[in-house]
Amino acid sequence: MQDTYKTIKKPAEGFFKDRGSKFYAFAFPVKSENEVNEHRTALRKKFHDARHHVYAFYLGIKQPVYRSSDDGEPANSSGPPILGQIKSFGLTDILVVVIRYFGGTKLGIPGLINAYKTAAADALNNAQIIEKTISQKLSFTFDYPVMNDIMRMTKDNDIKIRKQEFLESCFLELDIKISKFDAFKDKIKQIKSVQIND
Repeated sequence: MQDTYKTIKKPAEGFFKDRGSKFYAFAFPVKSENEVNEHRTALRKKFHDARHHVYAFYLGIKQPVYRSSDDGEPANSSGPPILGQIKSFGLTDILVVVIRYFGGTKLGIPGLINAYKTAAADALNNAQIIEKTISQKLSFTFDYPVMNDIMRMTKDNDIKIRKQEFLESCFLELDIKISKFDAFKDKIKQIKSVQIND
């Protein structure tokens, strides 16, 4: 099971020019289609005089949602090449919009594919790519006598403690990598006095 994924840390920009046409590329880290729409709306307002606002986004890991739009350019000449760049960089939770100002000369399908692909790649090359961990939360209470065992298991599995309370009974909230989650939960369940919070 995959524990990590790659995305970009903050917005980035790219640019490409061909026979007078200018292609401005914008990449954004996003978590939802709502965020995708907010960025697209803001760019439409800012660049209202541009002829085409072509975009592609990729969200999620297990069951990813992705889409691309040619926004009036010939079918599959612009949106899919942008999506192709997102995939070739291995990124998710990302939106790339390429805005075209027409330069008076038609580029043809191969020219458009190259232009949108290159502008998107420029934005992604300028972005700071980061790796994030996919984890799941587990919280439980337990009695003092088993604390050393639990702390050792947590340390041995390189698990991050989010919260801990040691009052009459002990409480831990952990961030566990998705690949280790089930096995760790099963082990913890076998320890007497442990009560897992659902």
